[in-house]
Amino acid sequence: MATTMDQTRMRSEQRLIEIATGNPLIEPVLSHAQELGLPDCHLCAGCLTQSVWNQRFGFPYGHGIDDIDLIYFDSSDLSEAAEVDATRRARTLFGDLEFRLDVKNEARVHLWYESKFGIAIPPYSSLENAVASFPTTATSIALRKTDARYDVVAPYGLDDLFSGIVRPNKVLVTQASYEEKVVRWRRHWPNLVYLPWNDPD
Repeated sequence: MATTMDQTRMRSEQRLIEIATGNPLIEPVLSHAQELGLPDCHLCAGCLTQSVWNQRFGFPYGHGIDDIDLIYFDSSDLSEAAEVDATRRARTLFGDLEFRLDVKNEARVHLWYESKFGIAIPPYSSLENAVASFPTTATSIALRKTDARYDVVAPYGLDDLFSGIVRPNKVLVTQASYEEKVVRWRRHWPNLVYLPWNDPD
């Protein structure tokens, strides 16, 4: 029998699915991403989180959304060429998107992360492991549609997302990067609760 906590999470996951599928700007990617044949391919992070925030505050579907992120996990091919090809195929499939489409193989992030951000990281062990390192608890989410169901990845749950709380996830993000995101997001969603980096909670 499902516990109250399980039931609450299931309701939150269903609500996330309803909001994502109800956003005509991202729904096509969610519905057809599996056609790319990329292993463990999910829509993730900002476009999902921001769709929830826009629904919460009555903003237009695309308000504040800069891009759409697709991630997958393929440890059998860590080449840049394979990721570039996946990006090309995705942008061809979704050529009518209003936003830039970003495609990443999370299995190869450790190969370029240090050169871009100055921090060496170990390889991710799974897509879920990668999502758990995203910069805030509210954006540490991913969603995919398979033939028969939707799958939600939310290692920190969905409470912060639906409560409008922006909380740093200090697994990887730096204080400077977190605070830069807060400044940018506050312009679009001023009524969210932005927790400071050193908040004791």
